Amino acid sequence: MTKVIIAGYQGKMGEKAVEMVQQHADFELVGVYGPELGDTPQLPAATKVFHDLNEINIDADVWVDFTVPASVYTNTKFAITHEYSPVIGTTGLTDEQVTELKQLAEKKQLGGLIAPNFGISAVLLMQFAQQAAKYMPDVEIIEMHHDQKLDAPSGTAMSTAKLISEVRKPHEQGNPNAKETLDNVRGGDYDGIRIHAVRLPGLVAHEQVLFGSLGEGLTIRQDTFDRQSFMSGVAIAIEKITDKHELLVGLENLL
Repeated sequence: MTKVIIAGYQGKMGEKAVEMVQQHADFELVGVYGPELGDTPQLPAATKVFHDLNEINIDADVWVDFTVPASVYTNTKFAITHEYSPVIGTTGLTDEQVTELKQLAEKKQLGGLIAPNFGISAVLLMQFAQQAAKYMPDVEIIEMHHDQKLDAPSGTAMSTAKLISEVRKPHEQGNPNAKETLDNVRGGDYDGIRIHAVRLPGLVAHEQVLFGSLGEGLTIRQDTFDRQSFMSGVAIAIEKITDKHELLVGLENLL
């Protein structure tokens, strides 16, 4: 039986994770953590509720984190220090923070996962995009999310750009003499890859990767219509991560 703590249990993703863990025959929800925000979702009687990070002192195997970018680094460091294998779905970690957390996990010989996206379709999109970029290096990314998302661009879009950059020489795209008559209209720039972030009510999580070359184009698109779709990936991570001895980035490392 894998004992699980869920941080951010009151959020939309956290609520789905609580439900999934309770329904899984091999998982036990031993604790939840989050700010005191009024009503607490219905939890098993044995599940402990924490509102202060420093009060968490229970026996657990895995820390699942769906909090906010401002707290994800502190939470992940806390989990590793206390030897809870972290499964991190919260975006916002910098490259420097990830490097530091990897070193800390290595010292502890502790398995962990930082996943920009737990959706199987999103993982496949990133892998397909990296393959396509070997042959079509001119590419732009459009990511689309609900209007309550705190960070932009999304972790999935940044991970897509980083994977593409591994197989593509950095270069500027478009007319070198072009001028923006509206600031930032060409989007963000990662090694010459333009990333555009859309925020609208009604969306959940969506991404398009557009490739163009002489006389042809290729569009790879992924759509998430329900957050429940992420839970199969979260379950895989919880099941497998305690067998690892390092902090991994990307769900594809467990598939």
